[in-house]
Amino acid sequence: MRSETLAKLREETPFDLLIIGGGATGCGLALDAATRGLRTAMVDRYDFAEGTSGRSTKLLHGGVRYLEAAVKKLDKAQYNLVKEALHERGAALKNAPHLSRPLPLITPLYSWFQVPYMFTGLKMYDWLSGKMNIGKSKLISAAEAKRRYPMLKSKGLKACVLYYDGQFVDTRMVVSLAMTAEREGAVVANHVEVVDLLHDESGKLTGATLRDRVTDDSWNIKAKKIINATGPFADGIRKMDHRTADPILKVSSGIHLIVDADFVPPDGGLLIPQTDDGRVLFILPWQGQALIGTTDNMTEVTDHPEVDEKDIDYLLDYVHRYFDVKLSKSDVRSSWSGIRPLVFDPDAKDTAELARDHVIIEDESGLVTISGGKWTTYRFMAEQALDKIVADGSYPAAKPCSTHDMKILGADNYSESTVNELVDSYGLPADVADHLNHNYGDRSTEVAKLAKEKGLDARLCSRYGVIEAEVLYTIEKEATVHAMDFLVRRTTLALIDKAAAEEALPRVIELMAEALGWDDVRKATEVSIAKERFAKAL
Repeated sequence: MRSETLAKLREETPFDLLIIGGGATGCGLALDAATRGLRTAMVDRYDFAEGTSGRSTKLLHGGVRYLEAAVKKLDKAQYNLVKEALHERGAALKNAPHLSRPLPLITPLYSWFQVPYMFTGLKMYDWLSGKMNIGKSKLISAAEAKRRYPMLKSKGLKACVLYYDGQFVDTRMVVSLAMTAEREGAVVANHVEVVDLLHDESGKLTGATLRDRVTDDSWNIKAKKIINATGPFADGIRKMDHRTADPILKVSSGIHLIVDADFVPPDGGLLIPQTDDGRVLFILPWQGQALIGTTDNMTEVTDHPEVDEKDIDYLLDYVHRYFDVKLSKSDVRSSWSGIRPLVFDPDAKDTAELARDHVIIEDESGLVTISGGKWTTYRFMAEQALDKIVADGSYPAAKPCSTHDMKILGADNYSESTVNELVDSYGLPADVADHLNHNYGDRSTEVAKLAKEKGLDARLCSRYGVIEAEVLYTIEKEATVHAMDFLVRRTTLALIDKAAAEEALPRVIELMAEALGWDDVRKATEVSIAKERFAKAL
């Protein structure tokens, strides 16, 4: 429970590490550090995955475009990035099978020159995957492509290449990583903000002042080392440490749209690696819906970036250029915008020219900042950062990294066949059972048992398999603090259908109020927070 977590954060014993940021990198760091035997704390001023990590394209990929750049420019660094990412893609799929899957993707080719070029490149993509390869690329004819993907425009279509990448549920992955880190001994707290960094007389960091954003209570925490893993907010933390710190990042924004699943086949996606204005366009199956993306625009850092109507128009226009579908704004069920942290290059003219590589730097105060990179390599980034930190001998008892083959919470005994048990033993409908099995993995039976014992097997929305018992379960086991934590990041309901999430909101608040003893003022606050998020930005 939250009270126990906050009590641990108030203990006088210094932490070996304080990690600021509860996204993919921060949670990866917390898990790695805890399994090395370090006394670890991690805090985020919002919920886990409320920032960039929960607003992604939902792909675990090596980076086809980066491989192309590596070959064209004979860039060994880009080549190594792709190779590392493909390896990490395979590790992530093995360590979280309930939250991820291999996904076949096709790229249509409209000139004969592209056919050998793309096919050769994707065969290299397969080869670089090595033992972690998840599927073989192949050429398919225009006729076969139209049979599989009837929405493809056939005019000028010569052939298609089919290849594989990974797909996952990013919000659930972050929450599960955080809870796995907690299982291994880390103290992880959402909605706890770092409001100040503390230094000794020589300017070295000694800790931080934390504030509970729920109660407004503040206190100091001692830490031997502080890691800044706040993604696009990294420069802000560095300026908190030293107000004249130079920026290390530029940021860009990308939006995604959710529409009805009828617009994409359930077993594969369509991807245009480069539109005529140099962007990536895709339609992917995700969570029973169709996911469309993305844009790439220079932007400013904001807590909850809003989706610009012009960007929606842009995406829909490009969908109509490449696919035979009739989409309008009324078909959009949900949307979100994410801010991407890009390693700063003052000579780059376009965000597409900035590599998504990561940086690990240490300032004079001892503050370690890790930023950039991409979702696929979160684990490797954490390993590199902690290897660097322990290399100076400050933590002689630290163990080597062990996360490469560590399954995250819910994955140890995960099986597709558990769906049958949930149906037969707990009387759940098949779609509810499937949802629980993929959302919670081998812990799905715990949710089903709670539903049966408490009579909380009712759906929160008639159109989806999310049930009432999940609210109580995630309060107890997954640090759900606000109603929107549940609707956006413990489930994906708001991400796939805002109207459905709004329908579920009153009952979610009612269940949380009963469990946590909320008064009418707190319930009204939850309604207000939710309405603002639904209206402006998830």
